[in-house]
Amino acid sequence: MKRTIIVLAIALSVSSAQTTRVLSLGEAVDLGIRNSRSLKMSSARASADQARADEADAQRYPSLVAAGAYTRIEEGAFRLSTKNLPVPFTVGDVVVDNYALRVGLRQPLFTGFRLSGAAQSAEARAAASALDVVRTQENVEFAVVAAYWWLYQSREVLRSADENVKRLESYREDAKRLVKAGLMTTKDQLKVEVQYSNSQIARLEARDAARLAEIDLNILLGLSQDTPLELSSTPSTPAPADTIPGAVDLPRLLDAAAAGRSDLEAASLRVESAHAGVRAARGAWWPQIELTANYLYNNPNSRYQPITPEFLGTWDVGMSFAFDIWNWGATGSRVEQAEAALRQAELVEQDLRASLSREVQEAALAVHRAKEKIALASLGLSQARESLRTESDRFRSGLASPTELLDAEVALINAETQASGAEVHHALARAALARALGTHQNLGASMP
Repeated sequence: MKRTIIVLAIALSVSSAQTTRVLSLGEAVDLGIRNSRSLKMSSARASADQARADEADAQRYPSLVAAGAYTRIEEGAFRLSTKNLPVPFTVGDVVVDNYALRVGLRQPLFTGFRLSGAAQSAEARAAASALDVVRTQENVEFAVVAAYWWLYQSREVLRSADENVKRLESYREDAKRLVKAGLMTTKDQLKVEVQYSNSQIARLEARDAARLAEIDLNILLGLSQDTPLELSSTPSTPAPADTIPGAVDLPRLLDAAAAGRSDLEAASLRVESAHAGVRAARGAWWPQIELTANYLYNNPNSRYQPITPEFLGTWDVGMSFAFDIWNWGATGSRVEQAEAALRQAELVEQDLRASLSREVQEAALAVHRAKEKIALASLGLSQARESLRTESDRFRSGLASPTELLDAEVALINAETQASGAEVHHALARAALARALGTHQNLGASMP
């Protein structure tokens, strides 16, 4: 009985593991975002930077500290002696148990803009990190979209390879019949056999490619690598017309990219952060002034005379002044570091802006080119199908050579690959253009 239960449990687990998961493109993108480790790491970095910004901002405000201490002193008496008194006399007993309680307040009054600069720098850096999360999400979306369509294309190639093997099996039988009838030579029959063997190899390669594409998509989605997937979206699914500006409307595309790219905005914020960092570093050249206030509740309290073993409270208010006269150039070195970081941030922003125009134009041209390829590939597929139909009829009638038939067969395979690939490339090109524009939208949202 126990063995039966174990066998049933294993069978159920295997069945569960092999359950096919049906996914639309939008569902795949949502799942990829939800399970993306890179996105979670980016979010964690943004949270850490925001916490550092809060910490830096808190330095500008009053801080309240409570402290306490206990000290036991060696027992004895407090004795006083002078030159006129040869024998010291006892003033009083030493209080051996000492308790000290303090509440202190400190408020920076002037720091040479060091604290304000550090707070502004950290806040801008935190805002940039938050935008990095947006860009990381866009990258994750695009990676999932690319993997989804690559799996779709790989399966289309496998489907075409399966159909090609089936057609060649039929041609093999026709070739045997024609050889028996004396209408075909053995040499021509061998050509069909060779092509049939090649088609089987091509099918094996297409099957492996489709399997690897499925594994890649499962990894991006955070699923088990052996999860069977069924894709419910197709590249021909229409998207809303207003999702992306027209590929030929280049000025509008560039304006949209300049306004929508989160990485460009993040680069600008990092320049702002670096400017504030320079101000913070230069603040060390100025005097540092603080307001301090304390309330002491000690036993004994040395501010009261004579000293008595009881808790007494006192308070004080004051100002402190500090100025680094010489620190062997440490302040100047910190300023140089901040200025170098500023130059680096400015160059990163300039480089990003310089590459933006070409990236957008390249993506826009890819969309336009892919759209034209769809029409051409569709026409080529229709012609290849008609050509193969004609050559098949002629071959079965003994009027066409195997070479003519196989050429038409290869032409059809290529045409089918081109047709499915053109639609996939168009879908990928649109996703790449959306990413180049920084549209801040789910790239799969338009797919059912």
